[in-house]
Amino acid sequence: MSLLPQIAFLAVFAVAGFLLSKRIGHLRRSIMLGKSVERNDQPSERWKTMLLVAFGQQKMFKRLIPAFLHLLIYVGFLVINLEVLEFVIDGVFGTHRIFAPLLGDFYTVAMNIFEFLAFAVLFSCVAFLIRRNVMKVERFTKPEMKGWPALDANLILVIEIILMFAILTMNATDQILAARGDEHYIQLGSLFFSSMLMPLFEGMSNGTLVFIERFAWWFHIVGILAFAVYVTYSKHLHIFLAFPNTWYSNLKPKGEIQNMPEVTNEVNMMLGIQTDAAANPPAEIGRFGAKDVNDLSWINIMNAFSCTECGRCTAECPANITGKKLSPRKIMMDTRDRAEEVAKSIASGGPGLEDGKSLLGDYITKEEINACTSCNACVEACPVNIDPLAIILQMRRYVSMEESAAPAQWNSMFQNMETSFSPWKFAPSDRFNWAEKIKQEEIK
Repeated sequence: MSLLPQIAFLAVFAVAGFLLSKRIGHLRRSIMLGKSVERNDQPSERWKTMLLVAFGQQKMFKRLIPAFLHLLIYVGFLVINLEVLEFVIDGVFGTHRIFAPLLGDFYTVAMNIFEFLAFAVLFSCVAFLIRRNVMKVERFTKPEMKGWPALDANLILVIEIILMFAILTMNATDQILAARGDEHYIQLGSLFFSSMLMPLFEGMSNGTLVFIERFAWWFHIVGILAFAVYVTYSKHLHIFLAFPNTWYSNLKPKGEIQNMPEVTNEVNMMLGIQTDAAANPPAEIGRFGAKDVNDLSWINIMNAFSCTECGRCTAECPANITGKKLSPRKIMMDTRDRAEEVAKSIASGGPGLEDGKSLLGDYITKEEINACTSCNACVEACPVNIDPLAIILQMRRYVSMEESAAPAQWNSMFQNMETSFSPWKFAPSDRFNWAEKIKQEEIK
């Protein structure tokens, strides 16, 4: 028996593994451009969040129809890939359906489940293509979704449809060959979905059927490996990053804005409060806020690479709804693109962060970040707990504290907060005068 198919399989597997490991290394370097930050507290709560939000798709079900379709794809992706294990073993050892004799009738049941999920994935992908390209759901037609983002979304759906057809075609031709008594193929019993395709191949010769079956087998396994590599370049990277991203979610209440450690340290020293940070201040205070990706935390950048580009954040953003330029989805896409650009530049020996560009200004404008109301609607809407607000706030801090370029109305508010302890320009002692006036009106 020729070992050529096994050698070819191992070669394809090795190439895919090399490309995948290389890409994973690049992604890690891109994410680690951010500052170090520890977020491993409350492990039980973090496990719960990851299981409910990433694995259980909890937040997806705020929109029932797309959530159900997404669930079919998600479950199909998890379960059908169990069959890939058999593909790998068959490819390495030159066997065919190695688990069939071991599992007996249960193998047929399992194959029917796989086929049902393949059909469900196919149906859902077609539905999503219609939503994007025929119904033109508004959140998929925003300016940041032009060009590659739109093509990427459609491309992945088409690829999944073709891969599901490959499974059904492989099973259909396999069973015709088994029924004809070909020694290499095994009778499995009735396979519901692939049996509907069998009439298309009934009149073909055994040689043609073997070619189609083997082509579909190779197409599926090579497609799966190519898909694994392609995902790392795509918005569908969230398939893998959703799990660490939800683990490292900010577990504090949504309305609690994180203080800047440098400022907190200064205030503590002014008030005579001794802390570890106050006792050991840094030799040089770093930049206030964020101008570029290296000023963000690595969790902020991981958030950007975890973005599904679904647009739920932008659809819920009150600033975007009222026609302002802010799109939380664009904030995350821009952060990811800038991190990618810098990491590629560093890897090739280029200028890296010293290329004359920065995240704030060249990618994200002040008009965008100033439109944010800090309402956390985007954070609440995200199905994988991404936090665009954290990035927006850090850039606004840079503009206010490093450039002193906050809008004039903001500066007046800041001054009032400093002198009167409220956004309004009146003394603290006069704060409840309005209540006295109401009381007097009621007496009258």
